[in-house]
Amino acid sequence: MSKKTNYSYIGIAFIILVFGIIFVPRIVDRINQGDITRQESRSDYAGEKGKQATDLVFIKGENGNRRVPEFSFTNHNGKTITNKDYLGKVYVIEFFFTTCPTICPVMNTNLVEVQNEFKDFENFGVASFTINPDYDTVSVLKDYATTYGITNPNWHLMTGKKEAIYKLANDGFYIYAAENAAVEGGFEHSGNFALIDKNGFIRSRKDEFGNPIIYYNGIVTEKEQVNDDGQREQISILKEDIKKLLNE
Repeated sequence: MSKKTNYSYIGIAFIILVFGIIFVPRIVDRINQGDITRQESRSDYAGEKGKQATDLVFIKGENGNRRVPEFSFTNHNGKTITNKDYLGKVYVIEFFFTTCPTICPVMNTNLVEVQNEFKDFENFGVASFTINPDYDTVSVLKDYATTYGITNPNWHLMTGKKEAIYKLANDGFYIYAAENAAVEGGFEHSGNFALIDKNGFIRSRKDEFGNPIIYYNGIVTEKEQVNDDGQREQISILKEDIKKLLNE
């Protein structure tokens, strides 16, 4: 073997030695510090994919993602219910009144159908706030619940101070509610439902243009599909989105 060849081997060995001195301690240190290898990176990514949230979006507000404001009212069983009672639950919010001659019967018939769809889920509920608390006392709400077949223990029909309820509707959820002697029933309000996740955030799907729908139309039945005003039913997609949030 020539001296030139020996020098080549010596050079290669020297490079390997330098590499070992410089880089091996760094690799060992990364492992000890919990740094990822390629295999670990793949497994971590798979784990993260399994933990991903649904495609339902958060609704943006002035101070970040909009969530349910604090509230405290009395339900149809005479019990004080607050927003904290709903934490850990997926639920639907509505504003109604028991003597409503127009949209409320449809809204609550739809919600009873949703209730029955999720009867086996202990972490599903509904929050119904009357906009006519002067008439809708605890006993009136209790009778209403019986009439409509409301059985879910997490469905609370609530009454309280009128000012607090209207503030919650108009300022908290931007779901319109008002007294109006000129309209049938003496009150007017939105027929929309808001969908709330387990952490108290308002959630919804996007429309075909990529914008959040924010609310779900509650005044058209699945059977009806489209009402006389051309509004399409959204109870079916509400059910789909409740399932998504229950699985988050």
